[in-house]
Amino acid sequence: MTLGDHISDRVETVPPSGIRRFFELAEEVDDVISLGVGEPDFSAPWAARTAAIDSLERGKTSYTSNRGMRELREAISERVTRYGQEYDPENEIIVTTGASEAVDLAFRAFVDDGDVVAIPQPSYISYTPGAIFAGGDPLPVPTYAEDEFKLTREGLEAAGADEADVLVLCYPNNPTGAVMTDEELADVAAFVREHDLVVLSDEIYADLRYEDDHASIATHPGMRDRTVVFNGFSKAYAMTGLRLGYAMGPPEAIDAMNKVHQYAMLSAPTTAQYAALEALRSCDDAVDEMRREYDRRRRFVLARFEEMGIDCFEAKGAFYVFPEAPDGDDEAFAEGLLEEQNVALVPGSVFGEGGEGHLRVSYATSMRELREAMDRIEAYVNG
Repeated sequence: MTLGDHISDRVETVPPSGIRRFFELAEEVDDVISLGVGEPDFSAPWAARTAAIDSLERGKTSYTSNRGMRELREAISERVTRYGQEYDPENEIIVTTGASEAVDLAFRAFVDDGDVVAIPQPSYISYTPGAIFAGGDPLPVPTYAEDEFKLTREGLEAAGADEADVLVLCYPNNPTGAVMTDEELADVAAFVREHDLVVLSDEIYADLRYEDDHASIATHPGMRDRTVVFNGFSKAYAMTGLRLGYAMGPPEAIDAMNKVHQYAMLSAPTTAQYAALEALRSCDDAVDEMRREYDRRRRFVLARFEEMGIDCFEAKGAFYVFPEAPDGDDEAFAEGLLEEQNVALVPGSVFGEGGEGHLRVSYATSMRELREAMDRIEAYVNG
C-alpha cells in the first residue's frame, strides 16, 4: 500500500482546477498576452508597502491575536459602514490569510456531512470544491446572460434551492463581472428567510463597482444574523501576494470560524496586517485611481467586442467581462485563440453551469496589452 491508496474520497472526487490546466497550456507558448489572470496588474499602494517595511524594521514579526490586530479590526469595522454594514471589532470580525481562508473556514464551520450548499454559477472555482471538502453536497444554481447573470428567486426555485442549507453569493461576480442592486438582493433575502438558509457572501470586489454603490445582502431585514460576509485586500488594494482577508458576522459565527482558524492557521500574516491597516487609513486615493483605470479598460473592451459583433452583456463590477464564444464552443475557441494568436482567455465552462459558451476576459492588464490582445482576437474571429 502507498499513500496514493489512501487519498480521501473527497479529494479524489474533485477534479484539478480548469484554470490551471489551461494556463499550463499557455506556459508552453511564447509571446502570450494573458487576459485570464484574476489579479491586479498594479502594485500595492506605496504607503501600504512602506508600513509593511517599517513593521519589519521594528521587528514586528510575532503572532498577532488569533482574530487579527485589534487596530486593524477597528479600521475594518469603520470602513464597512460605507456599505451599510455594522460589525463590532471585538467579536464580529476575524482577519484571515486571504479571503480564501475565510471562505474555507465558513464551509468547515457551517457545513455538516450531507448539507446542501447552493452555489450560483458561473462562479469562482473554489466554492464547489470547498463545499465538498467540508462534506457538503453542492447544488448548482445556473444564472444566465439574459438576466445579466444575476441571481433570481425564480432561478433558486427552479434549481431546488428551497431544500438547501447554505447559499453562497459572490457579487460583484467572478467570473462574469455581474452586480446586483439592493432591490434585487431583497428578493433573494426573502427566499433565504422563507427557507431558513445560511448565506456566505463573498464581497471581495465590493470596491470595484463602476456605476453605483455596492449592495450587501447582510444589510436586509433579518439577514445579518444568518449571513457571513467576506472581504479583503487582494483586489481593490492590489495586495494579492500579501494574503489578507477578513470575515464579518454575528459573534457565534465568528467564534466558530475562529475555532477552526486557531488550529489551522493560528493568525494571519503580521506584516500584511500592518500593510492593510495603513491601506485603510491612507490609500483611498490609490484605490480610486485604480478603479478609474479599470473602468476605462472595461469600457474599451466592451466597445471592442461590440465592434467585432461578439455578444457581451455590460459587466459593471470586478475586472472581468464574460462574452459569448463566437462559435458557442468556449474551450475550442480559447484553445484556438491561444494556438493561433497567443492570447490566453479562460473558457467559461470551467466556472460551472451557465458558463458554457462564454469566455472570461480579465482587463486587469495594461491598456497597451489590452489593445494588442483585442486586435489579435479580432484577427482570429475574422480569420
